[in-house]
Amino acid sequence: MGRIQFINEYPADEVFTLDKRIRLLKERKLAQTQEKIEMEGGLDEDDYGRVVPPDDFHFDFIPNNENGSYYGYEGWRTNYCKLLDEHPLYCDPLDAFVGRGFFFMTRQKGAIWNPDMPYDDLKDAFDEYNIVCGIGSDGHFTPDLQMGFDLGWGGILEKLKKYQQINNGPEHALFYESEIMVVEHIIAFLHRMAGEIARLAEEEQNPYLKKNLQEMAACNEKLAEGRPETLRECIQWMCWFSFFSRLYNRGPSGGQLDEMLRPFYEHDIAAGILDDETAKFYIACLFLNDTRYYQLAGPDENGKDMASHISYLILEAADWINIACNLTVRVHDNMNEDFFHRSVYYLFKDKNAWPRFSGDNSLVDGFMRLGYDQKLARRRLAGGCHWMSIPGMEYTLNDLVKINAAKVFEVAYFEMMKEADQTPPSTEVLWNKFEKHLRRAVDTTAHGILFHLRHQDKNEPELICNLLSHGPVEKGADVTRSAAYFNMCIDGAGIATVADSFAACEQRIEKEDRITWEALTRQLELDWNDIDGEYIRQMMLHSARYCGGNTLADAWAVRVNKLFSDLVRGEVEIIRAEAPDYPAIQFIPGWFSWSNTLEFGSHVRATPNGRHNGEAINHGANPTFGYRKDGAVTAMANSIAAIQPFYGNCAPVQLELDPQLANTPEGVDKMVSMIRTILETGNTLLNINIIDKHKVLEAHKDPSKFPDLVVRVTGFTAYFSMLSPEFRQLVVDRILAVNGDDPSLPDVRPSSGC
Repeated sequence: MGRIQFINEYPADEVFTLDKRIRLLKERKLAQTQEKIEMEGGLDEDDYGRVVPPDDFHFDFIPNNENGSYYGYEGWRTNYCKLLDEHPLYCDPLDAFVGRGFFFMTRQKGAIWNPDMPYDDLKDAFDEYNIVCGIGSDGHFTPDLQMGFDLGWGGILEKLKKYQQINNGPEHALFYESEIMVVEHIIAFLHRMAGEIARLAEEEQNPYLKKNLQEMAACNEKLAEGRPETLRECIQWMCWFSFFSRLYNRGPSGGQLDEMLRPFYEHDIAAGILDDETAKFYIACLFLNDTRYYQLAGPDENGKDMASHISYLILEAADWINIACNLTVRVHDNMNEDFFHRSVYYLFKDKNAWPRFSGDNSLVDGFMRLGYDQKLARRRLAGGCHWMSIPGMEYTLNDLVKINAAKVFEVAYFEMMKEADQTPPSTEVLWNKFEKHLRRAVDTTAHGILFHLRHQDKNEPELICNLLSHGPVEKGADVTRSAAYFNMCIDGAGIATVADSFAACEQRIEKEDRITWEALTRQLELDWNDIDGEYIRQMMLHSARYCGGNTLADAWAVRVNKLFSDLVRGEVEIIRAEAPDYPAIQFIPGWFSWSNTLEFGSHVRATPNGRHNGEAINHGANPTFGYRKDGAVTAMANSIAAIQPFYGNCAPVQLELDPQLANTPEGVDKMVSMIRTILETGNTLLNINIIDKHKVLEAHKDPSKFPDLVVRVTGFTAYFSMLSPEFRQLVVDRILAVNGDDPSLPDVRPSSGC
């Protein structure tokens, strides 16, 4: 078995403090990141805590389909258990925990969807509108880790066997056989790993590291079947669940970290077996293990803020390790003000784009609009780049279903111009075409989601996350059929591109009469590449822009958002009528593009807002970069607040700020006030990059010179050096580019022949 084990790496007499261990672990992390870059190239995604596998490790999966891939319970359980039997141990004696993995099965298996279940009737619309349909995607939902703490792997196995006896019909047999097989292999894996760590402890010559390995071995032997009782055991259990779920299909988010850890921390402090420095070290090692999304503070079910002493320790631990991580601080009416200030302080101190801030008032109110009560709404967490879910209860497909609204606009525009002889073009005619095509795109997407729900268990059942969800074990069915709530997210992408294009047409063609529809169409077909092309492009580019401050484009954005939200919400009754097996299904609108920004743009020809053929569309709910000279935060935040769908999903605000803005206590106070104001206007999620523009430019030229530079790409943080050149450029443009309005642009009709 291949191994990555750092035994006898240091002299027997070397002394290790916690500070020293943190420094060495961080250095190792940066070196491993560089290894991944060299092996895999640019990675426009979360870091996930993965390491490069040993050279002698190769996994060959067993196909169960003639296409050479594997599907369903039999295919996934067979290959997952085989992988557990063969997976090497990554063990660093400096670390408090083990549980680092090498890859995801989803990236190794080949074709993602079972070809025996075709959906050809949906593909034409998916292709026409460049829709990311979500069919076959891993769920992106949040498990209930507390269930794992309460049961342990042995308890989970007992629970499965109990309900296997209760639900003993043939329709449940495959579910229980598969889940029991997986858990039995997990337990065997943990016993094997505990034995391996004990063997390494015997080999290690440094007494300090030997003791750590001995404690690690004892911890893991207990957790193979038992429940965690101490903070170290709790975090080790979390690391292993992260490993098992990531290995399977990338897995889910983390949950409310401070509340999950608090009982274990308080138990250990009361027992006299833990101090704050050691607790921080354990938490820092958790962040090193994985980049899962964790929440801090926020309201409990009764509205009381959950910030506690360990909430502060978590911030201090993240500061200590100072790597890419994903922490969200929940802001609400009863916020602990001191904790709020500390969060902002660390945001500017480390400049690593954490924490971000969620607007819990808006999110809770939005979710309640769906008919849920306040206590349930307060349990929802920002579980990923922008999405929300109730731990263990809600299946979402969040961040995995996106409609390229810019492509929908393109289809509508050119259909209008094709019919111009029969119906003279206008923005209202264009709007009617846009509505027609957006309606088809949304309806097709909703039916794609229903198809996914009905067939995913025969494609890729959630064998790991089922174990910590309320419903699957009790009902004997995959979470895609048994979740307590099905709140299915449908995101739109490109709202700024669309709003700016509508506004540019209305302003320059209809209000100012500077260009005709026919002349504009010619430029779009030529990608502005004729004698007057660049001149006309600049005129269109400098028309009213979304996020410019109550502009014509802002009004169009509100109109686009209302249409999109109404269409998405309208699918609820349509699908419920067609699918009595999903009587409570909900569809929730949002605006988010993730890293699809580049891919979506590549499918859209030149647009009336001055965008070139194939250029990226706008990022998420943000404006097209360079929307105004001063980049006014207030105008942008107000415009994004106005297009929040308000059903418990997010349209995030992405800000790039100068580090000098909060380099004093007074500066921190001002930033706290700004963040609160942005969220109180109705915004739901705030991502902030604190970046020195000169450093970014230098890093873009040679990323290797800045291996520890972290940026918030979308909802996730990543090492800048890990991003592809194209995505680095996108981040650079977003941070640095400014274009200002110029109302003095001349009329271009004479030279254009319009």
